[in-house]
Amino acid sequence: MGHSSYSSSKACAVALTISCLIVAASAGSFYDEMDITFGGERAKISNGGQDLSLSLDQYSGSGFQSKHKYLFGRFDMQLKLVPGNSAGTVTTFYLSSQGAGHDEIDFEFLGNTTGSPYTIHTNVYSQGKGDKEQQFHIWFDPTAAFHTYTIVWNTQRIIFLIDNIPVRVFNNHEAAGVPFPTSQLMRVYASLWNADDWATQGVRVKTDWTKAPFTAYYRKFNANADKVSPNAKSTNSVDDNQAWRTQGIDAAGRNRIRWVQSKHMIYNYCNDHKRFSNGLPAECKRSRFL
Repeated sequence: MGHSSYSSSKACAVALTISCLIVAASAGSFYDEMDITFGGERAKISNGGQDLSLSLDQYSGSGFQSKHKYLFGRFDMQLKLVPGNSAGTVTTFYLSSQGAGHDEIDFEFLGNTTGSPYTIHTNVYSQGKGDKEQQFHIWFDPTAAFHTYTIVWNTQRIIFLIDNIPVRVFNNHEAAGVPFPTSQLMRVYASLWNADDWATQGVRVKTDWTKAPFTAYYRKFNANADKVSPNAKSTNSVDDNQAWRTQGIDAAGRNRIRWVQSKHMIYNYCNDHKRFSNGLPAECKRSRFL
């Protein structure tokens, strides 16, 4: 058992009075890993549990959540988004705890009219407070093929990656009084829902229900993470790739983020002086790569 694995497991058991199971990276079956949470038959698992599709019609969207809760990890999901006129739709892949003062780490994909780009919306909530949005127009058509979207969450930082290219990092600045998700267990969630009251072009464009049902596709979910089970009787460790525990942004990664943020970013809360007229949030003064 590696020292880092032991320390993490022990911390979980002590802090949470429940056991942690550190699991190896494995692209598990959606049958084994996920529960459908809403939408009934609009959410469909296929291909022996390897694929999952979510659909939206004028009556309901659909969604799923992980059976397990996690405290830190690397979470990968391949998505192929709603094609054509997806205006008004929002497809999601995110981590969240529950209850008041919740923590959350978001990928949201805001649809658009045919031929106009998707907006990839990212946000971080800690202790119930968000307002840390960054948005991007991506460099490929996310409806034409599957692409991998990744959230790395460790004690030092949160990294958002697309096809293993870092697009955003949110560093832990608790020492400066900035809340950071460090103690609340989170599940993985995904959904497809109608948000035409806010999602597309400043609500100018509404969902065209004649194009329904809208469908997004998920596959190859992978959680290389500390999986916490309230029913576990012991703490076990399995050798796996623990790089995510200390993963940061190296020189090549910083160059990638500079490229993404200079060429593809369309909104950064740290540049929104009008919104934060009394001064930008503290973390905005401490890192160029938020």
